[in-house]
Amino acid sequence: MLRPAPLSGACATKALPLYSLAMSANALAQFDGQKYLSLETLRKNGTAVRTPIWFAEAGGVFYIYSLAETGKIKRIRNNPSVRMAPCDMRGRLRGEWIPARARILDGEEAARANAMLDKKYGVMKKIGNIFAKFRPQKRVFLAISPDAPV
Repeated sequence: MLRPAPLSGACATKALPLYSLAMSANALAQFDGQKYLSLETLRKNGTAVRTPIWFAEAGGVFYIYSLAETGKIKRIRNNPSVRMAPCDMRGRLRGEWIPARARILDGEEAARANAMLDKKYGVMKKIGNIFAKFRPQKRVFLAISPDAPV
């Protein structure tokens, strides 16, 4: 059985090896009905950083967004290998880790990702969109694709 490492400190742990998990319907089904996923990115020194984040899923691809200058976006630009697991809003895991790759979206793909997130999170996301207009910082949308079975 695969077990995630316990969190300590500011949600950072030593990097765990990215292991393969056969992408079955059950592996992705653990995200059904969930509002948050824990996204684990790696610093240049190999330390893993976990962040709970909203997501939308379509066709086995997970879509998220963040401000362009956040640490997670910088880490993904440096290393697109990530892990994800369902979690609550505080980052407490509710499922198993899945290895994945993140890709920064632009244009039409980013607009579709934004629309999916707006639809899933409704009023809360739309309120965030309004406040974002007063703090004009660039948003980045990502597609996270679970690794194919080995």
